[in-house]
Amino acid sequence: MRSSRLLSLLAAALVLPALAVAGPAGAGSPETAAVPAVVPDELATKPTRPGKYRATVSITQHGIPHVVAKGWASLGYGSGYAAAAASICNLADTVLTARGLRSLHLGPEGRYRDGVSLDASNLQVDAFVTDLRNRRVVEDLLASSAGPSTRARKLVRGYAAGVNRWLRTNKVTDPACRGAAWLVPDATELDLWYGVYLANLIASSGVFVKEIVEADPPTLQDPGLPDLGIPLSLPRTEAEIPAYAAQVDRDALLASLGRDPAFGSNATAIGGDASSTGRGMLLGNPHFPWVGRYRFTQQHLTIPGKYDVAGGSLIGSPVVNIGWNKDVAWSHTVSTAYRFTPYEYLTLGPGTSYLTPRGIEKAERRVVDIPVRRADGSVGTVQEDLYRTPQGYVIDSPAQFMGWSPLSFWAIRDANAEQLRTIDTFLEMGRATSSRDLLARQDAAGGMPWVNTTAADRRGEVLYADHSVVPHVTDALANRCMTVVGRLIQSVAGLPGLNGNLADSSCAWGADADAQRPGILGPQHLPAVVRRDWVMNANDSYWTPNDKVRLEGYPSIIGCERCERTMRTRMVSQYVLDRLAVGKETPRTLRGHEYANRLRAAEVMRADGRLDAVCAATGETEACAVLRAWDGRSDVTSVGTHLFEAFVQRAPTGSKLWQVPFDPAHPFHTPRELRTGPPVVAAMKAAIDAVRAAGVPFGATWGSLQVAGDRGAPAFPLGGGEGDLAGNANALASIAPAANGDRYKAVSYGSSHIQAIAFRGKRKVNARTILTYSQYEDPGSRWSRDQTRLFSAESWVRFPWTERQIARDLVRTVVLRGK
Repeated sequence: MRSSRLLSLLAAALVLPALAVAGPAGAGSPETAAVPAVVPDELATKPTRPGKYRATVSITQHGIPHVVAKGWASLGYGSGYAAAAASICNLADTVLTARGLRSLHLGPEGRYRDGVSLDASNLQVDAFVTDLRNRRVVEDLLASSAGPSTRARKLVRGYAAGVNRWLRTNKVTDPACRGAAWLVPDATELDLWYGVYLANLIASSGVFVKEIVEADPPTLQDPGLPDLGIPLSLPRTEAEIPAYAAQVDRDALLASLGRDPAFGSNATAIGGDASSTGRGMLLGNPHFPWVGRYRFTQQHLTIPGKYDVAGGSLIGSPVVNIGWNKDVAWSHTVSTAYRFTPYEYLTLGPGTSYLTPRGIEKAERRVVDIPVRRADGSVGTVQEDLYRTPQGYVIDSPAQFMGWSPLSFWAIRDANAEQLRTIDTFLEMGRATSSRDLLARQDAAGGMPWVNTTAADRRGEVLYADHSVVPHVTDALANRCMTVVGRLIQSVAGLPGLNGNLADSSCAWGADADAQRPGILGPQHLPAVVRRDWVMNANDSYWTPNDKVRLEGYPSIIGCERCERTMRTRMVSQYVLDRLAVGKETPRTLRGHEYANRLRAAEVMRADGRLDAVCAATGETEACAVLRAWDGRSDVTSVGTHLFEAFVQRAPTGSKLWQVPFDPAHPFHTPRELRTGPPVVAAMKAAIDAVRAAGVPFGATWGSLQVAGDRGAPAFPLGGGEGDLAGNANALASIAPAANGDRYKAVSYGSSHIQAIAFRGKRKVNARTILTYSQYEDPGSRWSRDQTRLFSAESWVRFPWTERQIARDLVRTVVLRGK
C-alpha cells in the first residue's frame, strides 16, 4: 500500500495502558459493579451520521470485551480499542520496536527481551528492524501472493485506528508508560504489520538478531571459532562427527537455536467416542510469558450472521489465536519443526566472496543509520552493518558452530520471513465448521508460523496436526546437501546445515503443488490425524498424538520419530488414560486435569521406593522425612514439592538416571526404574543443599514458595510447577519476574490463556477459561489481578458466549464510531 493512502486511512495518535471503559481504579469489584446503560464513546461525533468505523464493545466481568460490528474493518476497530484499554503500554512498546526506534527513546544500551527468544540490545534490535524497513520487506509482502487478503488488511487497518481512537479519548494511567517521552503517536497499519512480521520470526531469525547485527568477516582477534567448551577445530570429515558430537552440550545448543523448554504448551482433545457428551471437548493451555510482548488478552469478535469467535489473542493481534466458535475449538502447542535452514558458504579466502555455478559472488554489505539518545540526552546517529546473501542474513555464531571463519560463513534462509499470511490463517480458522474444515482452511491460508494445532468439534471428531510453515527440505535434499559441519549440527540438534554455494541450484528448497507458495512443505508432507477417541500434544514431536497412533515417515526437519517423550507429555497422556480406564471423559473431568497438579516424574521415580532410597543414601534425615511424606503433587498445600523440583533439575540423564531405557515400543512408559547409584544420590544431596542455602524450610508448603510474579500482582500462592523434567502439565516457571522477586519462585511464565470447551446438544457451548495473569496490565485496574486470584484458587471463569450470557455479565457497553 502506498504511504499516502496509508496515512489517509490511519489518522490518529498512538501512545499506550489500562481502561477508561472499566471506570476508575478501585471502583468496586467486577462481581458487584452496577450495570450501567449503554454509553456512547465520549468523543463520538454526530452519531446520526455513519462513520467509516462502527463497533459496539460490551465489557463483561473480568474486563472481557465482546466486539460486534457489521464489517471487518469495524471489527478490527473495536478489537484495537479494547486491546489498547487492556495493554496500552505493551502495544506502544510493540509499535516502538516495529519502527526501529528503541534506541532513540530508550537508549542504545538498554535490553529488549520479548520473553521468548529475542534478547538483544536496543541498538541491535533497531539495526535489524531498520534494515527490514529499508528493504521494504513488509511492503513487498503486502503486495505479493504470500501477503494478506483484503479481509485481513481491513482488520489490521481498523485495529490500528481503534488503538489510536482509544488514545485520543482516554488518559494513560499505567505507570509503565504514563507520561513517557517514548510514547509513539500515529500508529499505522504498516506498524502493526511489521509487528506481526516480527512475531512470525521468533522461532527463526528472531533467535539470531545479535548474531546477524554483529556478523563481520573474521579477524585475528575474532577468528569465528566455537565457544562451547569443546575442541576448537571443527570436524573436517564425516568420520570425525560422532566423537565430536559426543562432547557437545545438546541442551545448550538447542536452547541457543530457540528451543527453550519453557516456551511450550499442552492441548488435549477428546472425541465423541471417548466423551460423555458424544461430542468433542478441548483443554488447551499455552505456556507463554506473563510479562511483555507475548501476553494474551481475551476477546469475543462477532459479525452477526457471518463470524463469531472467542478466545485468546496475543498483543497486537486483531484475530483470535486460540479459541472456539459454535462448532469447533482449537489450541496450539509450539512445534518441534525448524522454520529455517543455515547455509554454509565456502569462501575464496577470508572475506565475503564465494563460488557458485554462476561464478564468483559476494555477500552484500548493508549499512543502516540508527538514531540514538545518548546518556547526556542529546540525539545522534550510530551506523551498523549487516550482511546478506540471496538466502538471507549472514550470522556469526561460533556457539552454534556457525562462526564466520577464514574458510566459510553462514546465512539463514527463513521460511517465515517469506510470508505474511498469519492473520489470514487465524481468521480463517475462526470461520471453520469442523476439525477437518479448520485444517483445510489453515492449509489454504498457509501462515501457521510455529505451532501445532489440536482441535475438537461438535461432530465428535478431534484433530492433531503440525501443518505449520516448514522449509521444503526433504531428507533426501538434506543428505545430498549437508556440509560436514552442517551434518554435525544435524546430528546433535536435528537441523541440517546446507551447502550455500549451491543454494540457488541443486541445494535450493523444493516446492509442493499443494502448498500455498513455493519453498514450504505442503499438506502431503506434513503430519496430521483426525479421530474420534482422543489426541494431544505437549511440545514433543508429532510422532505420538495418543497411545495408539504413530505418525511416521515425515521429513526430519519437522521433528524426530521413535524418540523419547518428556515427562510432561507422559503426564498429559496419563491423565486421559487413567480417566478412560474408569469411564469416559466429561466436561468436568477434562477441565479437572488442569488443576490436578500430578507430577509424572515423581510417580515413576517413587516406584518400588526408589526415590526414598536415593534420599536416604544422602544421610539427610530431615529432608528425606519430608520427601517421604510428600503427596507427590504440586498443590499449594503440598509439602516437599520444592525438594523434588530441585532434584530433577540436577539429576543426571539417560542411562545414569534410569535402569530401564527408553523403548520406542512403549514411549509413554519408558524410561523408568530410577537408579540408586552415586550419580543420582549426589544430585539429591546437591538439591537438598541448594534448598538449605536458599534459606527455605524443608517443611514449607509449596504455595508459600511459588507465587504470582507478574507486574503488580500480590503474592498469590500458585499450584503447578516444573514442566518437562518433573512432568507437571500445569507448567510454571520463574524467568525475570516483574514482582515478588524476593520469593523462592515468583512465576512469570507458563500456564496463560487456559480454555476448557465442551460442545453440548445441537448448539450449546460450555466454555470455561482462565487468564492466569488477568486481562489488564495496569496494576491500578480492578481487572489486573482478579483472574490471577481465581487461578490461585483453582477456579474458572464462565466465559459469556451467548447474548443472554453477555447481558447477564455486562459491566459496560461502549458504542464506537470513527472516521
